[in-house]
Amino acid sequence: MRAPFRSRRWLGGGHLQTIASFLLPRKIQLPAAQERLVEVEPGIKVRCWCHWQDETQRRSALTLIVVHGLEGSSDSQYMLGVARNGLAAGMNVVLMNQRNCGGMDACAPTLYNSSLSGDVAAVVRSVLENDQVSRFALVGFSMGGNLVLKLAGEWGKNGPPQFRAVAAVCPAMDLAASADALHEPRNRLYEYYFLMALFRRLRLKARLFPEKFDLARLRGISSLRMFDDRITAYYCGFTGADDYYARAAAANVVDRIAVPTLIIHSANDPFIRMRPETLRRIAENRNITYVETDDGGHCAFLGEPNGHHPGDHAVGPADDGRWAEREVVDFLASQKE
Repeated sequence: MRAPFRSRRWLGGGHLQTIASFLLPRKIQLPAAQERLVEVEPGIKVRCWCHWQDETQRRSALTLIVVHGLEGSSDSQYMLGVARNGLAAGMNVVLMNQRNCGGMDACAPTLYNSSLSGDVAAVVRSVLENDQVSRFALVGFSMGGNLVLKLAGEWGKNGPPQFRAVAAVCPAMDLAASADALHEPRNRLYEYYFLMALFRRLRLKARLFPEKFDLARLRGISSLRMFDDRITAYYCGFTGADDYYARAAAANVVDRIAVPTLIIHSANDPFIRMRPETLRRIAENRNITYVETDDGGHCAFLGEPNGHHPGDHAVGPADDGRWAEREVVDFLASQKE
């Protein structure tokens, strides 16, 4: 880690960090990407955008496979930020959209959820088979952080030999605790935001596949837990929200992760919760570097632009102060070939 996180002036606090990171404009320009549709199950594809180094470096460069959070996409600002930093560090970057995301709603009558680590594995197989990259790492934010940690734990010591590392920012590893935290009065703004987005998506899916989805199931839903109980669990093969949360949580397998791992968590993340048992499992796994900052909010970590804090005299490459995006790429770049 280059330096501890210090919040941008006037932007301290979990809620302010979280909301400001969503609202502050960013200008991230990436080179043209190669579109790839990856079949993750028979008849079900996800859309990836692949940014490659030139032909002389493509196979030898570390390839980052990056996964977004709930109701995000490859266009989410943190995804673009990691891509920019990774490309500048000489890495290939594959931005993965989860099922339905990134304009793929019409492609299959299914919903995405936090258990689908196999979809990430399918993207990995595609990259290894089609591009013959020599090494790769997984990166995830929030829900995506749960997915990449879950896959790394499921692989354990039996992952692909090219698998080098994994990094997760504010991962939703304890799904039940985090879903319940969203329903706390101080967090209802975030819950409303997610619910509105999820309602819109289900209504779109029902228009596309009217025989598959019943909008009457939305009646009376007022929390994420209720949505997961009546919608996610019902349509994704779980008996209810409790069953879904219990089976999909990366906390179940984090102790099995066998590659260098970075987990960044903010103590004032408004709604991501880490249970003591999960923290114990993390601490006992020597492969994991766990960084908990006092400030940073949810996937925000807004520091001073250019990575400097007022009064510092440091010099370095210009950036827009998104500390976690920078630290993830720095950590991955430090891993041995």
